[in-house]
Amino acid sequence: AQLVDPGGGLLQPGGTLRPSCASSGSIFSINAMAWYRQAPGKQRELVATITSGGSPNYADSVKGRFTINRDNAKNTVYLQMNSLKPEDTAVYYCNADIRITGGYYHYNYWGQGTQVTVSS
Repeated sequence: AQLVDPGGGLLQPGGTLRPSCASSGSIFSINAMAWYRQAPGKQRELVATITSGGSPNYADSVKGRFTINRDNAKNTVYLQMNSLKPEDTAVYYCNADIRITGGYYHYNYWGQGTQVTVSS
């Protein structure tokens, strides 16, 4: 299985973006999915998670501005990013716990990352 997460870009403060991340391969099931981000010189941090049942959780820094959701039929997770700020500038990575067809366990997979830059 692999995760593909295109959808970054250069945005102005206050702008919006909705990157997506699609899981491909012989997938049996996906548990939690998440978005992380890593700004230059900083550690990777959790932005938002969503359970297989659709329950979300958010970092305090993005609450009220970002929304995570998923389409289980498409094995895809989305991150609706509103009211973007310069401090949201980072490489954004999707993450998912995936069980492949024929496998017994869920393993953790990462997307390759997409650059989001917020600047005037």
